[in-house]
Amino acid sequence: MMKEKNLRHLKRYSRQMLFSGIGPEGQERLSMSRVTLIGCGGLGSVIATSLVRAGVGKIKIVDRDFVEEENLLHQILYDEEDARKHLPKATAARRKLLRMNSSASLEAVVTDVHYGNIEEIVAGSHVVMDGTDNFETRYLMNDACVKGNIPWIYGAVAGSRGMCTTIVPGVTPCLRCIFPQIPPPEHLHTCDTSGVLLSIVQTVGSLQVSECFKLLTGRQTPSGELIYCDVWEGTCVGTKLQRQEDCASCQKEEYPALKAREGASVTALCGRNTVMITYYEPKGIHLETLAKKLEPAGRTEVSPDMIMFHVDTYHLVIFPDGRVIVKGTEDPNVARALYSKYIGN
Repeated sequence: MMKEKNLRHLKRYSRQMLFSGIGPEGQERLSMSRVTLIGCGGLGSVIATSLVRAGVGKIKIVDRDFVEEENLLHQILYDEEDARKHLPKATAARRKLLRMNSSASLEAVVTDVHYGNIEEIVAGSHVVMDGTDNFETRYLMNDACVKGNIPWIYGAVAGSRGMCTTIVPGVTPCLRCIFPQIPPPEHLHTCDTSGVLLSIVQTVGSLQVSECFKLLTGRQTPSGELIYCDVWEGTCVGTKLQRQEDCASCQKEEYPALKAREGASVTALCGRNTVMITYYEPKGIHLETLAKKLEPAGRTEVSPDMIMFHVDTYHLVIFPDGRVIVKGTEDPNVARALYSKYIGN
């Protein structure tokens, strides 16, 4: 029985093992590996599909969101039935992935990642993969992985452009070295304000997976470069990154994201069908610039004191200090998802 199982294993992954960068030894290492994927939207769909088909041993999929019809363009794991049922992405992903590889060991976790649970989520991982859409969660991932000495792979896409880099604690710069502070919302692009091409999602997701395989097989040391691609222009370049001596995460070991010194608190206002998002540190939003970015996605009304942004059945009141009141829901996860989708943090 064991011999028959091994023969099926060799046949299934034979083409991958023929590649000199993997080989039989690398395939064995993949089968013994544990990967945590945080976010299973566009990038996460590509990453999860590739990891499962490649025979990675155990994969934990973490996502707080539900499948919607507008996801179907670039989130390749889902279909119309998932959208009609509003299935949690992590749950729907697990079902689809088991059809691709019934021997895969998959854990679906439907939750909002925050400073109180991130360390538990990534604990025991050999690599953590970034499939998120916001910097707040990425800073949490960065601090938890740097503190826990866990490599992780950053990725981001919008429009026709995307970027990724591999972060190995003690070896490469961490995310905070690259972005010492969360960029202002008006300077961030999201798929819901800039659109997105499936081709850039597949490109960056595939680059992230290739970097993951290098780490898991131990075949190649990460370059420490930020890889930037634009599929519309047909360009892909790498920029060498430097560790910052005053980095609060990888140098000073302060890990501010884990101490709730940055990020946001989310409060449901009882009986008002409203959620308020308040950042621990004021963000300083340029309202007119942000309003122009939001115009293609919904109706905006801007004044010197706020932006009123209307989309679907929701109304977002955005203030210059980054505080947002989300009307039309009492669910903090929905409010966080709307903030990430349209504002970018």
